[in-house]
Amino acid sequence: MNDLPRINELIVVEGRSDTQNLARAVIADTIETGGSAIDKDVVLRAKYAEKTRGIIILTDPDFNGQRIRQIVTSAVPTAKQAYITQNEGRANKDNPHKSLGVEHATPDVLRAALKHVITPKIDVMTDVDQHFLLQNGLLSGKNAKYRRELIGESLHIGYTNGKQLLKRVEQFGIMQEQILKILEGNDSW
Repeated sequence: MNDLPRINELIVVEGRSDTQNLARAVIADTIETGGSAIDKDVVLRAKYAEKTRGIIILTDPDFNGQRIRQIVTSAVPTAKQAYITQNEGRANKDNPHKSLGVEHATPDVLRAALKHVITPKIDVMTDVDQHFLLQNGLLSGKNAKYRRELIGESLHIGYTNGKQLLKRVEQFGIMQEQILKILEGNDSW
């Protein structure tokens, strides 16, 4: 008997290797995008799946993964989001500096990402704006990248650049208080 957790939603991944690795962590059906060149069929399947079972987007923590996430999210704004960090998706063998993705994450990492799924909050407004992010060293400065990584990991929204951070904060209704609590809890600047 299989003791793996079952995920009801369909999980949007980039390719077959991601599906195969995910099967080591959970029991779930996937929609494979076939890489970053997403065709209309994938978008239609994602829209249909959202209406029938829901979808979770789990793409690689890189540029192409972010591009796929944006395309699917723009077509299905209510899609749930799961993220892994670049370190969690880095290959332990076969050139660990270049190979990065869901296919390299451990089962524990994948289960944790799916446990911390973020649901977009369509009707919730955030009090975070560009000025707040700038004031708190999240857009520029020598530690801005580290601070964004900390926020992304702590809130389970993935790593972003400054512009993407504001979009994700808005998408998930994250408030200033949540960000300040994370920043205040880390005094290693």
